[in-house]
Amino acid sequence: MAANITGTSPTSDNNLIRPVACKRCRGRRTYCSKEQPVCASCREGRHECVYESGRKIAVSESYLRDLEAKLKAYEASPPIPTPQSSSCIGKRTDSDLDVNPLMDNFANLVMSPSGKHHYLGSSSSTVLGRRFNDIVGITSPGFDLDREYSTYNHSALRLRRLSIVDNVQLPPAAFAKRLYMAQHSYIGTIFAFCTPEMFEEQLQQAYRGPPDVGDREACLAYCQTLLVLAFGQLYSVNQWSGFDGPPGFDYFTQALQYLPDMYEEGSVLFVGVLALIGYFMQNLSRRDAAFLYVGTALRMAISLALHQEVPDPRLDEASKEQRRRIWWSVYSLDRILCVKSGNPLTIDDQDIAVKLPNRLSNEPEYCPAVCLRHYTQLSRILGRIMKTIYRKTPKSGSTLIASVSEIMTSLSTWHRDLPDQLRFDPAKLNVSRESVSTFLHYHQCINLTARPLLFHVVEKRLQGTADDLGKDWKDGLSPTTIAVIDMCVSAAKDSVTMMTFAAQKDLVATYGYMDGEHAFSAAIVLVMICVAFPATRSEITAMDQALELLRGMADRGNTHIAARCQLLSHLRSMISHPSTTIASTPPAAAIPQQNTTFVDVDQMLSYEAGDVDFGLWEEGYTNPDLDIDFDLTQWTQAAQNTYGVGPM
Repeated sequence: MAANITGTSPTSDNNLIRPVACKRCRGRRTYCSKEQPVCASCREGRHECVYESGRKIAVSESYLRDLEAKLKAYEASPPIPTPQSSSCIGKRTDSDLDVNPLMDNFANLVMSPSGKHHYLGSSSSTVLGRRFNDIVGITSPGFDLDREYSTYNHSALRLRRLSIVDNVQLPPAAFAKRLYMAQHSYIGTIFAFCTPEMFEEQLQQAYRGPPDVGDREACLAYCQTLLVLAFGQLYSVNQWSGFDGPPGFDYFTQALQYLPDMYEEGSVLFVGVLALIGYFMQNLSRRDAAFLYVGTALRMAISLALHQEVPDPRLDEASKEQRRRIWWSVYSLDRILCVKSGNPLTIDDQDIAVKLPNRLSNEPEYCPAVCLRHYTQLSRILGRIMKTIYRKTPKSGSTLIASVSEIMTSLSTWHRDLPDQLRFDPAKLNVSRESVSTFLHYHQCINLTARPLLFHVVEKRLQGTADDLGKDWKDGLSPTTIAVIDMCVSAAKDSVTMMTFAAQKDLVATYGYMDGEHAFSAAIVLVMICVAFPATRSEITAMDQALELLRGMADRGNTHIAARCQLLSHLRSMISHPSTTIASTPPAAAIPQQNTTFVDVDQMLSYEAGDVDFGLWEEGYTNPDLDIDFDLTQWTQAAQNTYGVGPM
């Protein structure tokens, strides 16, 4: 027999004076809202707010009786004196000690020599000194812990760039606005670095002439203008057009000349400029440089407390929302680059307490902020994928299945809550491709979750005999394993179909890093399926469409994609299927049915003891690798054994 110990949630009026923390908020080192004592995650329906005093714990009746007897004995005993002074007794309770007193105002700000505020975490000795000073109540007239003091002559630290040469010619205003809309269509709704109003103001200032190299903010504004033009030209010209680099390269190199040094003081504008430079570096296949620039942008954002809700009365709601959007834009970009390069995550979600982006009262019901919000939610799921799937820690089969189930369920919930305006519709490609960008991100999350398992199954089949390769790949596999692999293949096919529709509108970025990665990721999954499994006609058609996408990017001048396309095309030549041709235009029925990707996900990922191949999962996920190193010789030999053909 068991008994329940219950309590009540802290919903009294006292909570409006002193913030409270549910278990999830306490784990993130923050508090529930004072106005509404429920944390953001709980308000959004993703979790249930659970307070320490409100937990229900099932215990045996004998244990409960034992506790009651001990309590009566304790109450009957005389009080034990403590060395505390009488003035301190009774002023703090156990519940007070349960919360770190240094976390009461987590977004601690200090003032720099220039008068701007910067962030200090609760582990800082300065914060400890400030809190102690508040308790003691003694002020030091000659020293202020809320201010940082300069230790050098700023004018003596000369700027590295004494002059700027070879200024590029800015385009006419009407054409510049067209370039802005081109970059906005690709990245403006998922990365909120430059609004139309901001660009218009910066463009008019740029037409007045280059800025003074000693004016940091003016240089940053000019730099951002050039970066926007660079992205706009990259996406609108969309093919090789110059000797030195892809379209927009001249604007980009000019922008670098106006970038302030890293030792100069940070700002929100500085954060956005660094992030844009990092992303353009990624489009140039400069992965390490991109990782450094975006990582610096994220660290600068942390120093400015963009990851926290800053209690600054000087900030109105529009300014606070701008800070949130910049933070989550850099967050998504950093998280994607970490995953694509296989690097550890830069920041843990538990260290972030800023609200998700949301529309302002003067914005329409559906606006870029809504797209940014849903894109951000996928980036957060991406972080969980990295921590549970790709972190090299010991994993058990049951734990792996539970992790994959939780991730897939989160993706299913994300898809269910998506607004209709953001769902994929080929007709909308005449206006915007934000649904393509968002759903490619979504399908990549599915791909990354299932890919280690798929690769391990493929590898085991390739190591078998020709007779083994001819058998149904599902033989001997549990329904759970089959369901996860089917999800991966469906996500790859849907990605290819969407990008094929976009390519017909010239809306696939030839030099776009993410477009190239998404196309290659989908293509390699489909090639793996067609080489190692008895593939269906739809899988063969999807594979050929994926190779056609890569070939189109290669033909327009992307040499990085060209090398990858050559590898996959060589593997494709090993496969002989009658009446199979490259289909660059999918029939109407091939429009991706994304609402069926997660039908009965809970049922597909449910399992009974003994009904799941735990060993296979543990082998596949033991050392997952984001950048799978393919053995071309082995794959070629496997294809020859299966289809009885040689290289063409």
